[in-house]
Amino acid sequence: GAGGCLAGVCSKEALVALLQRRRKKSGNEPSAAMFASPSMWSPSARHMKYMSPPTALKRDDPSASRGPSVSANASLSAKMADFSAVPGVNRTMPKNTFVDLMRALIGEVKHLQNNPRLGIIPQEKRAATIMINFLKPYSTEAGGPLIIEELEYVPGRSNLKITYKGTGDKTVSFIGSHLDAVPADPETWDRDPFTMLQEGDRLYGRGTTDCLGHVAMTGCFLQALATARPKLKRTLVVVFIAAEESPERGVGVDKVLELGKVDECRNGPVYWVDSADSQPCCGSAGVLSWSLKSKGRLFHSGFPNKAINSIELASEAVSQIQARFYEDFPPHPGEDRYQFSTGSHMKPTQIECAKGSLNQICPETTVSGDIRLSPFYNVEDVMEHIEKYVEDLNAEMEHLPCPGTWTAYKLPDNVELQAGERRCGELELKWLGDLNTFKAYSGIAVKLDSEGHKALVQAFRETNSSVKPFSVSGSLPLVKMMQEQGFDIQICGFGHMSVYHGVNEYCTIAEMQKGYEVILRTVCLLEVAA
Repeated sequence: GAGGCLAGVCSKEALVALLQRRRKKSGNEPSAAMFASPSMWSPSARHMKYMSPPTALKRDDPSASRGPSVSANASLSAKMADFSAVPGVNRTMPKNTFVDLMRALIGEVKHLQNNPRLGIIPQEKRAATIMINFLKPYSTEAGGPLIIEELEYVPGRSNLKITYKGTGDKTVSFIGSHLDAVPADPETWDRDPFTMLQEGDRLYGRGTTDCLGHVAMTGCFLQALATARPKLKRTLVVVFIAAEESPERGVGVDKVLELGKVDECRNGPVYWVDSADSQPCCGSAGVLSWSLKSKGRLFHSGFPNKAINSIELASEAVSQIQARFYEDFPPHPGEDRYQFSTGSHMKPTQIECAKGSLNQICPETTVSGDIRLSPFYNVEDVMEHIEKYVEDLNAEMEHLPCPGTWTAYKLPDNVELQAGERRCGELELKWLGDLNTFKAYSGIAVKLDSEGHKALVQAFRETNSSVKPFSVSGSLPLVKMMQEQGFDIQICGFGHMSVYHGVNEYCTIAEMQKGYEVILRTVCLLEVAA
């Protein structure tokens, strides 16, 4: 039998007869032999003719199932962090200082919203100016130890680099906390998203969790460090970046890298501080956005045999593309080692149809979505395969399965067409970004055997009395590229994943104070090991 729900409806022979009658007119008549093989009844049987040979994929990495796995027991030292390694630095972040700094930053967040497709361009210089003024009393210009550099490559779009010089060549860096934020719609919030509101331990406002809370917390750490002025072996570098919330080039950290402004950071761990939930993040996924336009023929809905239904074609095409994607990019052994909750996945997230009456069969439909790609697969490889899937579907348009008896994606010759009308459906794939953009957002698996990772896990465990490293299918810009260029990228964050980009976004003072302590402990552990 066919299996599933169909098994309770008709026999295999009855289904063959039904499909033979359905395709008899077009000459696309399935043979009984086609249905004789048990493999015909597997979920992916109808896609098998298109399947990529195993050797076509770059997934046979012999190290994929070997090497260290994510562990809560990772440690840089058998001893707990020694605070005497950074003498005089406050062990607790001052609450009032943090809240006041947050109030100033959130007060500018209306001008920090970032969505170029909606015509919303941030002015990160406003946030950078607040941080410059906050740290200015401790700058080298004022006789302090902090070297403050505003890195502005597009007017009003500032990055900010702060350096605390050590005596040796090694470094420890904190990068990735960004000065822009996603837009907020005040109509959907219970509170004003552009004014910080304190309710007990919670601070509400757009950007509190992602990512101005991290900016303010790191600023407080820099202030404490500059006030105490301990003699460190490692140089400490902090970079607050612009243009993180959209894939703009030549504005943010990509330009900082291009101009060599953080080259020295290769001499030690680089902590990308833009994650959440107060745990070490050991991996992230890449992201590729796409749209698929299906082109059919407009006609009266009472005559589906004379139309090409673009909605049905889009649905079938996406289903086939997804099936092939999951065959070619299945769960990878490395995902288990890094405790990813999901592997690579492709799905539609939006659909748009040509406007018309309900009694008209739609001639054009566009389905858009994204691919979240685990770091163990290659961006170019995925793009190449998706493009081949669409090419194959266009070549086999008349053979694609159709719903019902009367639908077809290639009309017979006896259907009269008007000038400009199509007899055969067509699919058009469009990538919503170029290869360089997708590569910039490639996923990452951090180095689990590096001193940076071991110090971070130990610092979290000592601060929280436990630790649970994790990996996510979210995406971060340029981290994979930086890793490939020799930076030991590690990821952490202290906001709340449940409100990332969400309504009524908030952070808590307690979690940001823990974040401050994690940074302090990490620096102490690395100082002793230097």
